[in-house]
Amino acid sequence: MRTEAIAAPREPVAGGTAYGRIVGLGLGELARSLSGFLILIACIALGVAVIAGIGSLSDALRAGFERQGKVLLGGDVTLARPHRRATDPERAWMTQQGRLSETATLRSMARRLDGAEQVLVEVKGVDDAYPLAGEVRLAGDADLRQALAGLGAIVEPILLERLGLKVGDRLQLGRSQIEIRALLAGEPDKIADRFTVGPRVLVSLATLAASGLAEPGGLVRWRYAMDLPPAPGNEALDAFRARVKADLPESGFGVTDRSNPSPSLSRTLDQLRQFLTLIGLAALIIGGVGVANAMASYVDRRRKVIATMRSLGASGRQIFTLHLVQVLALAAIGIAIGLTLGLLIPPAVDRAIAGVLPVRAEVTVSAGTMALAAGYGLLVALLFSLWPLGRAAEIRAAALFRDEVAPESRWPAWPVVAATLAIGLTLAGLAVATSESRAVALYFWLGVAVVLVVFPWLGSAVAWTARHIPRPKRPEIALALGSIGAPGGLTRSVVLSLGTGLSLLSAVTLIDTSIVRELQTRLPANSPDYFLLDIPTEELASLRTLITRRSAQAELHEAPMLRGRLVALEGRPADQIKAPPEAQWVLRGDRGLSYAETVPEGSKVVAGAWWPAGYQGEPLVSFEAELAHHLKLSVGDQVTVNVLGRNVTARIANLREVHWENLGINFVMVFSPNVLQAAPHNLLATVSLPSSFTLAEEAQLSRDIGKAHPAVTVIRVKDAIDAFNVVLGKIMTAVRVAGSVTLLAGALVLAGALATAQRRRIKLAVILKALGGTRRQILTMHLAEYLVLALATAGIAMLVGAAGAWAATTFLLKVQFSFSLAAVLQSLLVAIVLVVAFGLAGTWQVLRAPPVPYLRSEGA
Repeated sequence: MRTEAIAAPREPVAGGTAYGRIVGLGLGELARSLSGFLILIACIALGVAVIAGIGSLSDALRAGFERQGKVLLGGDVTLARPHRRATDPERAWMTQQGRLSETATLRSMARRLDGAEQVLVEVKGVDDAYPLAGEVRLAGDADLRQALAGLGAIVEPILLERLGLKVGDRLQLGRSQIEIRALLAGEPDKIADRFTVGPRVLVSLATLAASGLAEPGGLVRWRYAMDLPPAPGNEALDAFRARVKADLPESGFGVTDRSNPSPSLSRTLDQLRQFLTLIGLAALIIGGVGVANAMASYVDRRRKVIATMRSLGASGRQIFTLHLVQVLALAAIGIAIGLTLGLLIPPAVDRAIAGVLPVRAEVTVSAGTMALAAGYGLLVALLFSLWPLGRAAEIRAAALFRDEVAPESRWPAWPVVAATLAIGLTLAGLAVATSESRAVALYFWLGVAVVLVVFPWLGSAVAWTARHIPRPKRPEIALALGSIGAPGGLTRSVVLSLGTGLSLLSAVTLIDTSIVRELQTRLPANSPDYFLLDIPTEELASLRTLITRRSAQAELHEAPMLRGRLVALEGRPADQIKAPPEAQWVLRGDRGLSYAETVPEGSKVVAGAWWPAGYQGEPLVSFEAELAHHLKLSVGDQVTVNVLGRNVTARIANLREVHWENLGINFVMVFSPNVLQAAPHNLLATVSLPSSFTLAEEAQLSRDIGKAHPAVTVIRVKDAIDAFNVVLGKIMTAVRVAGSVTLLAGALVLAGALATAQRRRIKLAVILKALGGTRRQILTMHLAEYLVLALATAGIAMLVGAAGAWAATTFLLKVQFSFSLAAVLQSLLVAIVLVVAFGLAGTWQVLRAPPVPYLRSEGA
């Protein structure tokens, strides 16, 4: 019978009425088959939940900053600069603005009076007005003013454990012996200070002055908090910044206000949000493969229904609209679930780590964040569903009936192809536009392109190999290889879904291994053993004598050390320069500066020329070459730096290539001696000891330096590297946990692929049972297929992950790549567990399927 013979008369489409019936029909069919789309909904919900949750958490922390900013900062505004205390005119100007509190922070060594132990500490000197906002929390009933009176100090409890002291004992701080009078439980403005590396020691400014640690030339950061008169909004803050620029143009103060009490922490949160948003987007895109599989499977099951509709006069556009309505409804369900879960993340995180973060999250709902997450979810759902829907709409009715014996594959109509491309470009453009680093977003989309092109190709290569290798004699293994090589098999889905997540985890593990191995092996061999900070110039000779007396082979290299702030490049204010992310740090805060007669060790001049000995001409500076490239600076350009409250403009005489990995003394900017030599400053030095020097001898040398030179801070390089390894380990663990989201998305896609293949597998199992196959043989066949797929996926993930890790370590991190067997075994184990677990769960249903109903349905 010809198909056209049963076609109903076609009626003209009555505008929205006909499509309204199609929408109702699509939603009705969806309601009856919703359980078949749970994987699709879960894939969308997972990615949307990550993006919405991270965005909501970032918004909540920012809201917390704004609400608690005054307490976190210690005032409405602060002015801060290194080395130089505010002058009398500057202090008078500050007191005219509002209430004032002065603090000073620095690093030093706290020592037992017997010299047996010493610890690197963060010293903070405060005045009587401190704190202007919030309160200092002390253990017990101690009083802040009484504890700081005279030569009193408040310390964090861990310092007592490290030095073996108790409250009431005394310790050596610089030239003074101070009494421990109370334990510090919390300080309100801790995040406003620089990154701390040791326990806090809180003293009065008078005690700090008596210790000799805050003398001119020392690495002291002076900070002035002010409480401004009340004003609506941020008008008073903006007006204050304008007054600083007008009245104190060359003071060198950095200005911070309560609207953003910790710019560095805010930048870290922004970067973390960007990274985790990309992770969520990666999970969404991997889940998009599950969306495509689910829609293709749904269309495949509805071939006869679609053919009947076409025969009765339905147009391809109407069929496309019918199924598009269902996709949009499913996407809406997944997006709603994802947004709901995302909103639950901030309060859960806030409760879990309330004691870790310095600010409490203010739970808030940002329309922008929710819209962005929903937009990502909708775009991904459309991107991966339009193609299978478009193909279904283009296949003729007769061809649909013949698909059982002669499948026909056609491309969608050009509007669908164009819409798919447009959605893909919109998705990429949205991710790039909302990223702080355009380069990171572009690299991400390059990775997406690799995933969507390379992994399916690799899956096809595995299937092709399975089809062409000789079949083993054991029938179960032969059938397993045949299933792997079958056109509708699981190979492509497994390699694409699991391979992506496993590749990311393998790459992170290998990068982690390479960095740690670099720090633990090569760096210590080429780096100094100790850094010595704040060496008074008049004490250098005696310090050198003390060290060489202990070991004639010891080497001591010193350099002048100041700190200053870059305020202008080629006359442009630094705060108006839009630098790339990898160079922004040099424009923020104060930087280490030095001067030198000759090229510093570990540097190589790559452009321009070094100044001659005894140079006395115009101010010159040597700039680090890579940063100069990022900032678009070249030889002959001018840079302006504020040092000790005075702006110094120097011309770039040369660019240097610096080998930072040697941990020698080097600086981004090194000036000609005539620029900074007369400024008050101390020295920074490195000490390299012979390999024969024992730990006991090192400890004794450190104690001797502390006794003879109490103002000198001694930092052991190996201890600093070990501390960095601990932080790095936590960061890498967090990255792996975040990356596991993509693996979870892959697992959902795998589950969907197995569910899609279940119908074909049940047919095969029924036929094998009818031919005398046992449960053990069917189970063996499936287990062999899953193991081969797991091994192939893990092998591909290991290769791709290793290639990505090699590229990252070689070209971005500039460290030597190190292969780790643990990363390979990790990928192998995860792949086997996931594939075999999901596969055997499906196999159990196959084994339980009764043969008769399936044989009867196929024959009927």
